[in-house]
Amino acid sequence: MVPFLMIAFASAITQPDVFDTCAAPGIRRASEPGAEVLEIASRGTLFSAYNQALDWARGLDDLEALVLLHQDTEIVEEDFCAKVRAALADPDVAIVGCVGAVGVRSIAWWESSIVTASFVHRYHEFGGGDLPSMTWDWAFAPGYARLGEVETVDGFLLVLSPWALANLRFDESLGQIHGYDLDLCLQARAAGRKVVTADLRAIHHRSLELIRDLDEWAQASVRVTRKWEERFPQIGAGMGTWRDRALRAEADADAAMLFAHLRRRRGDAHAGAVRRRAARVGRRLASPRRRPAAEQE
Repeated sequence: MVPFLMIAFASAITQPDVFDTCAAPGIRRASEPGAEVLEIASRGTLFSAYNQALDWARGLDDLEALVLLHQDTEIVEEDFCAKVRAALADPDVAIVGCVGAVGVRSIAWWESSIVTASFVHRYHEFGGGDLPSMTWDWAFAPGYARLGEVETVDGFLLVLSPWALANLRFDESLGQIHGYDLDLCLQARAAGRKVVTADLRAIHHRSLELIRDLDEWAQASVRVTRKWEERFPQIGAGMGTWRDRALRAEADADAAMLFAHLRRRRGDAHAGAVRRRAARVGRRLASPRRRPAAEQE
């Protein structure tokens, strides 16, 4: 009898309405008949919820991969499972994502070289809109865009191989929510395994305010750097002496750049909303006005 092979899905849920609107439809679209889905009512950290998902997945028979996705992540890739299997055909691959970067120095991996970003950021401020990524449509992708091995992937959508399930763990000492994706990828690479990207298109439904607590983010950055700087010298490279101060200064600088980046994104979104309103007004002004019937007689 041929065993039933399966790709399972799990999501940590703090807002059931968000999960029902975003993640749930994507899971139904991407999953195959009989696939297991774990909905974690998360009351602790994202790290602990995801470790709960790992424990659950280890008990499933004939599991090919576990897909971890945020409650506000919607998978729109129709051939999702086929692309996951293609990415995991290399037995050395431990983690697959749809956004990946190289030249990474800290948890602010977006400040490095992003080589794949097959997602759309959908926001609701200013009347709503989309901020497309560089590889949503490969016909218009820049020349440096590529799929394959990277140093880290974005944690809003993670695919873990059976090896990753058996050997990796989310480090709950790092904080509440930040840095877990880079840390997990560094764990895999430290064990000689690969982190890769695949063309797994998704929509990330989230606010333009990506980080609400910059101090917490900076502390996570320091913890990840302390953990990995000796094994991966590029992590925290250029910190110099006065180690703790330098680590914090680097984290604060990354946070400041992130804050500036968020302001630009909010500005772009606001400008888009203004343009849409102006276009609607223009169309109304350009359309002929009908006089009341009494005036026409």
